[in-house]
Amino acid sequence: MGRIFETRKATMFKRYAKMAKAFTKIGREIVMAVKTGGPNPDSNPRLRAIIQNAKAVNMPKTNVEGAIKRASEKDTGNYDEVIYEGYAPHGVPVLVECTSNNPTRTVASVRLYFNRANGAMGTNGSVAFMFERKAMFKIEAGNLNKDDLELELIDFGLEDLNYDEENKQFIIQTAFTDFGKMQSALEQHKINVIETSKIYIPTTTKELAPEQEAEVMAMIERMEEDDDIEAVYHNLA
Repeated sequence: MGRIFETRKATMFKRYAKMAKAFTKIGREIVMAVKTGGPNPDSNPRLRAIIQNAKAVNMPKTNVEGAIKRASEKDTGNYDEVIYEGYAPHGVPVLVECTSNNPTRTVASVRLYFNRANGAMGTNGSVAFMFERKAMFKIEAGNLNKDDLELELIDFGLEDLNYDEENKQFIIQTAFTDFGKMQSALEQHKINVIETSKIYIPTTTKELAPEQEAEVMAMIERMEEDDDIEAVYHNLA
């Protein structure tokens, strides 16, 4: 078997780990959605969006239904959404988006990641002003025409529309506050939404030497392996 087998095995395990991370993330999002809006996706738009994301990562239907059922039980604890801020090595601003049922544990872990990488955890607002929060929708392109789509969606908060040739998808971007309005518009137009997300985009970007960039990315990759951490945003070019 040798080296090729070991390489394939490592790739397989990495893919499985990524899948498990995605399932954990969606499971937590289901809990938060059900706790705030109930278990019926027909009357809970947040839950509908999460179910779409579950399909996008091939999460089995039984897993989704099981997560909704568990979230409906009174003794199931809730998760809090928390944002931590700081600077990675070489002064790169970083936002760390978390969901946690134990914020004391999570903040300690995040601080440790910063410290081990010679970065620094900051206070609320220390770097958030360098980012804008946006909503993003990936939709099935099918026979949709880009110009027609822009005209249909401009009144619902459309800010940017791009075509992903590789995946045959349109990518829609709106202000974060227009998430619900755009979701309703896509449902009304019977447009197949593949995935939704709420992201942070840096207002400016920073360039580093390759070896410095590698240090920053090493810290970010360690953070992304943590189950409490949903996403890490930075302004590297």
